[in-house]
Amino acid sequence: MLPKANRLLKKEDFQKAWKGGGSFYTKNLGFKLRKTTNTTLKLGVVVSNKISKLATVRNKIKRQIREAVHSHIKDIAPGGYDLVIIALPNILKKPLEDIRKDVVIALNCFKILKK
Repeated sequence: MLPKANRLLKKEDFQKAWKGGGSFYTKNLGFKLRKTTNTTLKLGVVVSNKISKLATVRNKIKRQIREAVHSHIKDIAPGGYDLVIIALPNILKKPLEDIRKDVVIALNCFKILKK
């Protein structure tokens, strides 16, 4: 589980990250990143009802996405970032390893992953 310091919780924070940052999309996930004055990465995950009507399925997808980011959080370059990850419909059929690969691809694209 992500520590509270690494979570986007407020609606305003989601909106700022959504409007004010860069974006990157893979087949399974969409990413919105905004640089902030904080010192940590803050993560928010969006899984809409279009993905699945069942809350248990949506929550499982959120847990998998958070785990994929959590495993790379120590590799993120210093600096503050707000990251919103949007699940796309293809995510339902994908294992955790594919989600992890998409996260690494996006973090490399945003150039915030340490080399």
